[in-house]
Amino acid sequence: MMSRIESVRALEILDSRGNPTIRVQLSLDDGVVATASVPSGASTGEHEAVELRDGESRFGGKGVHKAIENVHEVIAPALNGQDPTRQAEIDALLLALDGTPNKAKLGANAILGVSMAVARAAALASRLPLYAYLGGPGATRLPVPMMNIINGGKHADNSVDFQEFMVMPVGAPTFAEALRYGTETFHALARILKKKGYATSVGDEGGFAPNLESNEQACEIIVEAICAAGYEPGRDIALALDPAASSFWTSNGYDLAKSGQGRKTSDEMIALYQGWVEAFPIASIEDGLDENDWSGFARQTAAQGHRIQVVGDDIFVTNPAFIRRGIAEKTANAVLIKLNQIGTLSETMQAIALCREAGWNYVISHRSGETEDTFLADFAVAMGGGQIKTGSACRSERVAKYNRLLEIESELGKAAVFKSPFASNSSSVD
Repeated sequence: MMSRIESVRALEILDSRGNPTIRVQLSLDDGVVATASVPSGASTGEHEAVELRDGESRFGGKGVHKAIENVHEVIAPALNGQDPTRQAEIDALLLALDGTPNKAKLGANAILGVSMAVARAAALASRLPLYAYLGGPGATRLPVPMMNIINGGKHADNSVDFQEFMVMPVGAPTFAEALRYGTETFHALARILKKKGYATSVGDEGGFAPNLESNEQACEIIVEAICAAGYEPGRDIALALDPAASSFWTSNGYDLAKSGQGRKTSDEMIALYQGWVEAFPIASIEDGLDENDWSGFARQTAAQGHRIQVVGDDIFVTNPAFIRRGIAEKTANAVLIKLNQIGTLSETMQAIALCREAGWNYVISHRSGETEDTFLADFAVAMGGGQIKTGSACRSERVAKYNRLLEIESELGKAAVFKSPFASNSSSVD
């Protein structure tokens, strides 16, 4: 007989920034117990599903007791006796219980915690690793990591306007080697920053947060670190950027106030990126323009999409409706995928299916407020998109995902595939 859901409980825990979030524990009648913890973002799109907070004095208003109450009093009774392998049906039930277009009643944090826990419980009951349960027998592709090694914007209190400067080990033969490439570059960067007299404190995602002279200097110093680590920029390791432009957009244009580089129009920002793409080995730019600058995104994609990956995050918020519009308007050529932007596993997988149909890339992503939960690592392998964004080689909540991917690669053995979306370096693990 198939296992059935017996109980659903939620607990208020802390994320990596010391703010409350939800951990859901789901038990089946065969003794299986699964947990899932929900991340939280700092740079958030205005159309993201609602993260329900208490708004009271506890934790500066960020407590999640209301969301936990919704798990216990609304969701748990409705899920009692349900088959956990019926993910789509359970997620549809969660949406019906909420009844709002943005999950404002129950909270996307409450709903997602349950949705993730259901999947993990079903995998355990099926005696399958989570990546194999969600992705099937073809789930063998390990993702190329986007490692955030210099932080700015909302993720760091420094002079850098752009939020993330990342390295992508596109020339590595395996995930384990890719992780080594990135980690060695991270440590080389630390030595260079220290030698130049810059601070080596880290931001929310584990990247360094120095007060550089310009945004461009971040690219220059990372290329220097790649070379110092013994790798060739562009061939072994490429750069990826996440300016998070919505965070510095104003009614008067894009205000690069932290670096003192002034205001720019959409076309001036596109020209700035064009210059960088020609000067540095950049493979991907995410959210180079504001989330409401649809025409600007389309112009950037038309100008640069043949050369780089133009990724939409805040503009799409992992929402199938926005992704459909983006495909029709040729807004980008890739989507950042964040589970808590949309709030259920099923809707997230629908968003990925749209990307596949359109021939777009997709990047499975963490949030700046993370937990030690490694669901994201398994999910990246299950979805097979070949890219994951989960922070630097620093801070345990980030490294936990990398270590889980190492485990998966080892478990898959010779069946493991590591293939960069930007290079023909497909290989199997020996």
